[in-house]
Amino acid sequence: MPAKARSAKGRGLRVVAVFEAFKGAVVLLAGCGVLTLVHRNLHDIAVRLVLVLHMNPARHYPSIFIDAANRVTDVQLWMLALSALAYAAVRLVEAYGLWHEKRWAEWFGFLSGAIYLPVELFEIFRKPDWARVAVFLVNVGVVGYLASALKRSRKSRR
Repeated sequence: MPAKARSAKGRGLRVVAVFEAFKGAVVLLAGCGVLTLVHRNLHDIAVRLVLVLHMNPARHYPSIFIDAANRVTDVQLWMLALSALAYAAVRLVEAYGLWHEKRWAEWFGFLSGAIYLPVELFEIFRKPDWARVAVFLVNVGVVGYLASALKRSRKSRR
């Protein structure tokens, strides 16, 4: 592969790697936030959150939120935090592989991004809004870029 094409591919893969690392870091931080709720009175926290948001706790949706907080157990919080850790680990390993231009990471990123596209498209048709469309377009861009990177690397190996 020519040095110029290789460096352009490397820059693109590094952009995707930073994006994936960012997603992993955000989920890792969220998982750590969930751990801060273990052994805490979630009912009081939920009521305070509803009041901070200037909502009436007696109304329908805030009361559903408060009731749900009452039913959350410490085991469920630990499972949620462990799930966040697993997701973050996968994203960070993928980011590492993309940063170092590993072919397995290109395939993994392509497949793990492409698997969400039908679900995201369904969600857009079910309830369209700008956030769903934006997420879909970003994911299409990442999957499309990784597909072209895989195609370029396949041609260069021939």
